[in-house]
Amino acid sequence: MESIKDFFNSISYGQLFRIAILMLSGVLIIRTIRFFMDRTFFKKSNLQNKMLISKLVNYSGFLILFIIILSELGIKLSALLGAAGIIGIAVGVASQKSLGNIISGFFMVTEKSFEIGDVITVGDKTGTVYSVELLSIMLKTFDNLLIRIPNETLISTDVINITRFPIRRMDLYLRVAYDSDLSLVKEVLQTVAKCNVNCLDEPNPFILIKTFEESGIGIQYGIWFEKTNYVETRNTIVQDVLAGFKSAGIVIPYPHITVTNPLPVSEQESP
Repeated sequence: MESIKDFFNSISYGQLFRIAILMLSGVLIIRTIRFFMDRTFFKKSNLQNKMLISKLVNYSGFLILFIIILSELGIKLSALLGAAGIIGIAVGVASQKSLGNIISGFFMVTEKSFEIGDVITVGDKTGTVYSVELLSIMLKTFDNLLIRIPNETLISTDVINITRFPIRRMDLYLRVAYDSDLSLVKEVLQTVAKCNVNCLDEPNPFILIKTFEESGIGIQYGIWFEKTNYVETRNTIVQDVLAGFKSAGIVIPYPHITVTNPLPVSEQESP
């Protein structure tokens, strides 16, 4: 305790002034570097790269500033590192996972498989990429939850980017009765896609008569739309298909269960 007190008493006002100037100058230099990179290197870069490199510049800059301040205080880094050798080994072992996440993060950035604002699916989790950190990414789900996913998980797991391209295809799996006129079914589905304002004229709607099922014929119906109109397209296309089938007399079958009574009521009554 006395040694710590003596140490602070030994610091002169001149040292305190120089340390204050160093801290102020260091912060200004770090911010200037970030500003310069934003205006030059990152001018055409995406938000994900900007965020990741900006944090790397911050961490590196403040680490260098911390070392310079220690040197100004007369603390020898060699002695400090030697005294902290055992702790450093322990921290190094514990941080292997973190280092792996950082390296995975750089691989992920170079791949450019997604950006901030994209909707992705990782395993059973789907959400909007909210932020990209050195160790992980943050997903914001559609029910407003925040999920942290480590970078190593992203590298070793299939990642589906739902909104990477400006247009998407929405598939509906329909079922019609066996006595339906399949030519009429295809004609109705073509008309529905043509009349729905959210459906694109190109590419053409995808219609595949797919399977024979227990209660009807299975049909895969895919329409193309702009990714920003997902909810509106989903709601209107289902309504339009139902209305089109009803108008054309096309039946959408569903399983029926019929319960029969094999014995007369009188015979089932107990004596």
